[in-house]
Amino acid sequence: MKEREKIVVTGLVVLMLLAWLGFPLHHSHRFAGSFWGGVFGVTGALLMLVPLAYLVVKRNKKLKQAVTKHVSMRTLLAWHIYAGVLGPILVILHSGHKYNSPLGIMLTAMTLLVVVSGFIGRYLMSGFAKEIKAQKAMLSELQTAYDQAVIEVGSHPATAESLRPFSGFFSRLTAGFLLPEASDTVNSPGQSTIALIRLAESIADVEYAIATHEDFKQWFGKWLKFHIVISFVLYALMFVHVYYAVYFGLRWFE
Repeated sequence: MKEREKIVVTGLVVLMLLAWLGFPLHHSHRFAGSFWGGVFGVTGALLMLVPLAYLVVKRNKKLKQAVTKHVSMRTLLAWHIYAGVLGPILVILHSGHKYNSPLGIMLTAMTLLVVVSGFIGRYLMSGFAKEIKAQKAMLSELQTAYDQAVIEVGSHPATAESLRPFSGFFSRLTAGFLLPEASDTVNSPGQSTIALIRLAESIADVEYAIATHEDFKQWFGKWLKFHIVISFVLYALMFVHVYYAVYFGLRWFE
């Protein structure tokens, strides 16, 4: 289900970016004020308000308990994602690709930024979480194998002594190139020594990868806050745009 959602949303984001490419290629100064231009604009604006529901419910405990009796948070998140992409597509079509209004240009640019930032935060953050979980499971397996190898090598003092040449910093760096691959079938003290060094290298690599992914996860946590802030900037610009559209539009009927 999640993979299908990712494919569909990716397609919609690409469609939105393709619609944006119409700005340098196509201009329709009258379309935004036409009937269909108005339908696209109003529908797009209403859809862009839908993501607020998930944002509010998620952060209000009492409201969350009341709402989740009827609608799951997963369903609300799906509405948040799809409405958050479909709305901007309709808004860009509503614009008619005209550059006349500085407010319209700012609104379009902010819309693109909000959608792209939300898309990156949603799918990259979940990818990092999966990767960290898998690497921690791998680290646990490596640690178990390493402990077993330590016991085997420890029971042979002469074999343990053979590890001394690899105790220095530079010798540890070159160990991977100098030592042969450990055999899974041979359970000799020498093979245990090689396996121990290989496992230590693997553990160090996995620990570094986990630390790197944790750093990226924290960074994307800040990215999510950035997404929320620019979303409210977008809503403020949209409110101003709608206000002036209604104000000047209704004056046409005077």
